[in-house]
Amino acid sequence: MRIKRGTTANARHKKVLKQAKGMQHGRTRSFRMAKQAVIKALQYSYRDRRNKKRDLRALWITRINTAARENDTTYSKLMAGLKAKNINLDRKILADLAVREPAAFAAIVKSTK
Repeated sequence: MRIKRGTTANARHKKVLKQAKGMQHGRTRSFRMAKQAVIKALQYSYRDRRNKKRDLRALWITRINTAARENDTTYSKLMAGLKAKNINLDRKILADLAVREPAAFAAIVKSTK
């Protein structure tokens, strides 16, 4: 009886092609192109999991600064006031308050002056 080979290779190819699902052009059909695209995509995802933290922090700071300026102060003065009054609120919480609870944010700004 004839023994067919390549089950491991077929499984590996199927796995890579499944990961490349949703990509365009030859990347979904050609194993070689799919493998390159998947490797690159994994590199980007690893890098961007770290960059996401940086991007979100910048967004929070922008939101806090905008809300602070509406309350007649600046971001740097607000943060210095929070530190001086020993109010431990991180930027994520402050940004959320600035967007969803402007009155509460205004009270925090008032307490730092």
